[in-house]
Amino acid sequence: MKYIDLHTDALTGEGVLSVTPETLRRGDCALECFACFTPHGTLCDTLRLCDRFDEMCSSCGYKRVERADGLSADGIHAMLTVEGGEAVEGELENLTLLYKRGVRLLTLVWNFDNNLGGTHGGGQGLTPFGRAVVEKMGELKMLVDVSHGSDALFYDVAKWSRERGLPFVASHSNARAVCAHSRNLTDEEIGTLADCGGVMGLNFYDEFLSSDKSAEGQKIALIAQISHILKVGGEDVLALGSDFDGIPQNAYLKTAADMPRFFEDLCAVFPPRLVEKLAYANAARVIREIIN
Repeated sequence: MKYIDLHTDALTGEGVLSVTPETLRRGDCALECFACFTPHGTLCDTLRLCDRFDEMCSSCGYKRVERADGLSADGIHAMLTVEGGEAVEGELENLTLLYKRGVRLLTLVWNFDNNLGGTHGGGQGLTPFGRAVVEKMGELKMLVDVSHGSDALFYDVAKWSRERGLPFVASHSNARAVCAHSRNLTDEEIGTLADCGGVMGLNFYDEFLSSDKSAEGQKIALIAQISHILKVGGEDVLALGSDFDGIPQNAYLKTAADMPRFFEDLCAVFPPRLVEKLAYANAARVIREIIN
């Protein structure tokens, strides 16, 4: 079953990676979103990672996606994203520069507040500059990503989404009602995201899933997450955002090559039609709506 993964840190990962051309091929990946992440989030460092992405696509044979119609071809596709609005460095012109370099999704904040807004754990909403960035992203046709963001930031983006009629995403976030972590979304947020036509990418970080870190415990936790999210948000809101190579290896899903087994396990619990939607169709719908 082909799938879209909305978030991996393989571009900046070190050591043995979970996302490689071989694991993506074995996993039958259709599109992998590679995040540019730097601890200090400078524009200069981010542009270097954009260069690294170019080199990776060339050496690995990935097909770059900068427009949604690029998804129509066969093969492993790659989309460039940025994790952390620090890279914009307070200038909207830098956002345009990143777009021209191929960036099609921006995660507004990471693990600390920045000049766009607040992070998880009770931070502020969008700042005036953050609102300007989100507005510009809508004009440029970039995906607005609220993962890592505060609840207040989430609702500020949702308000913008409703006003503009544009969906947004939480690229790698789970349900807080199933696992009580501030990085996960509340039921109200999941419902709001669904109402806005957006998607949330199921995150494989065991800390966001269950205290049972065993392979079986993680399998049960992922199924519980899916069941709850489908109940709260409906069948169109759930996608995948593995966070591979940005998290410790999950005992159940160690690499992208494990995805076919994951889908097989899911099809034993959920209708295959729903599994296909969370694997591919839901994310593809939002990408086609925004990145056109």
